[in-house]
Amino acid sequence: MRIEVLRYRPEQDAEPFLQGYDVPYSDDMSVLQGLQYIKDWLDGTLSFRWSCRMAICGSCGMMIDGEPRLACKTFLRDFPAGSVRVEALAHFPIERDLVIRMDDFLAKLESIKPYIIPKEARSLAQGEYLQTPAELDVYEQFSSCINCLLCYAACPQYGLNPDFVGPGIMALLHRYNADSRDGGASARMEVAGSEAGVFNCTAVGYCSEVCPKHVDPANAVNQNKTRAAGDYFLRLVTGKGGAK
Repeated sequence: MRIEVLRYRPEQDAEPFLQGYDVPYSDDMSVLQGLQYIKDWLDGTLSFRWSCRMAICGSCGMMIDGEPRLACKTFLRDFPAGSVRVEALAHFPIERDLVIRMDDFLAKLESIKPYIIPKEARSLAQGEYLQTPAELDVYEQFSSCINCLLCYAACPQYGLNPDFVGPGIMALLHRYNADSRDGGASARMEVAGSEAGVFNCTAVGYCSEVCPKHVDPANAVNQNKTRAAGDYFLRLVTGKGGAK
């Protein structure tokens, strides 16, 4: 099987280029295993991220034949022509070969406070914050995000406007805002309703198609468009307001 890999070593390459490698094919071999074969036996200088090999960690997100995919979840048998092209995720600066720089995403992730901010403090003696199964169902889908960034590579608006907070961040923002135990929605909605927020989304929906965990970030964006608009009009009418 021929694997064409995008190479870029900033200390010696003026720009990225494709380099081909032939790897032994087997029906159960993933693209990630193909890359590992290259690194172990053909070219030890090849750089890429991976960890769990089970579509849980999100580390091995790449462009595979032009589509954002997890390399561990994509198999060589999916490419019957006998070759596959592997590139770094679209819309991100390349650090080296298939490794992207995630600084922008991590800064945006920090801005939404991706943790539960209790509505009211409880002592240990008062026990845990209880939640019903119905309350869990409201946000559980969005809690499956693994920060693989495939949705960002799929988002044309993020490619055009890197300031856009993006689909993955909005899915996580919605996960915490929809949690019955959380009281930090007002602060997060300032991010959602900002110039870089949800109204940048042009509703392509490709972000949800490529999500390996079926999180549906497009749905999170749409729900927060409605919430941000309602928050804006509440502030306009009353001179105050905010997400509850």
